[in-house]
Amino acid sequence: MILNIIKKIQITNRIFNEFGLTDEQEMVVNTVRTFVENEIYPLEKEVEKTGLVPDEIGQEIKNKVLKLGFFAPNMPEDVGGGGLDNLSFALLERELGRGSQGLTIFWGRPSNILLACNQEQKEEYLFPAIKGEKFDALAMTEPGAGSDVRGMKCFAKKDGEDFIINGTKHFISHANIADFVIVFIATGEEETPKGKKKLITCFLVDRGTPGFQIKDGYNSVSHRGYQNCILTFDNCRLPSSKILGELHKGFDVANEWLYATRITVAAMCVGRARRVFNYALEWSSEREQFGQKIGKFQGVSFKLADMITKIDAADFLTLNSAWRLDNNLSANREVAQAKLYASEMLAEVTDQTIQIYGGMGLMDDLPLERFWRDARVERIYDGTSEIQRHIISRDLLRPLGA
Repeated sequence: MILNIIKKIQITNRIFNEFGLTDEQEMVVNTVRTFVENEIYPLEKEVEKTGLVPDEIGQEIKNKVLKLGFFAPNMPEDVGGGGLDNLSFALLERELGRGSQGLTIFWGRPSNILLACNQEQKEEYLFPAIKGEKFDALAMTEPGAGSDVRGMKCFAKKDGEDFIINGTKHFISHANIADFVIVFIATGEEETPKGKKKLITCFLVDRGTPGFQIKDGYNSVSHRGYQNCILTFDNCRLPSSKILGELHKGFDVANEWLYATRITVAAMCVGRARRVFNYALEWSSEREQFGQKIGKFQGVSFKLADMITKIDAADFLTLNSAWRLDNNLSANREVAQAKLYASEMLAEVTDQTIQIYGGMGLMDDLPLERFWRDARVERIYDGTSEIQRHIISRDLLRPLGA
């Protein structure tokens, strides 16, 4: 039933230019929101307290999503996925953004870079990921290579038909639950007018491969329960059949298939901001000081006005960038704008909501201090705010020769 609704959404997406959702889109949004409120919210406090999601809880969430018919919604129908386009998927991610990321990760959305798999790799990785039999994780970042991806030192040396890999990756999200990792590794160098640059290749690496370890990462103040991990390669031997795409063409694969991940971050920021805003609005209408509701004071009411205006603006920026991708329009700047604005908007909304609550907003009786902490990382991963500003400004200036 759900997938039939999704099909209708794709047919009616052109109607979205009227700046409203169709009935079918509203139904999907309400379905996901209801799931998050009923299945995710009740588990959040314990996850926040322990910093862990028990295996049985994760499996239970996954099984409920499979039963709902919403697993792998971002994957095309012809490979067994839900077939959502970018706009519909952004709406889904927006609603998932309301919940704890440590829990919603089990609402499986395999990395769409797996669509670059050859037939043999599809059987081993893509199809099991779509069926919920395997989880993947994506690894680029290293201690000395964050935004400067080409600065990576993790290196794969050719040895006959195999590659010997040595090095480290860190800050690798949810690798603790991954059955395999999609890893970007340096495989050579090339001369360019600006000097030598690393050649990057993408590999598929199974958990348990000799010489490869997935270790506990750092204790982050953001998104407790959503683990980051450290990956180590110690003379790890991989056959060339584990290359995803072509040798030295890792960036080509990434640029083609990882483009929309920034839309996901933006959409989740919007969803979380709307949840936070509801706390601010309700408190402003109930809390009394100096003989009246605090919402009657301009210092509070103007905060509410500014917050909802910025939330709506971020929402439209995000959905517009997804719509442009669906319609094969250039969207590099628009996607960067959405990620930049939505992540910075979320930081402001959480901060202002705590300000409205006063001291109580910082107590763990309420989830506001969690939202405040969680918001901080959104301006860093999937491209920092500075990187997004660089993308936007270059898009504006490059055509002018500047």
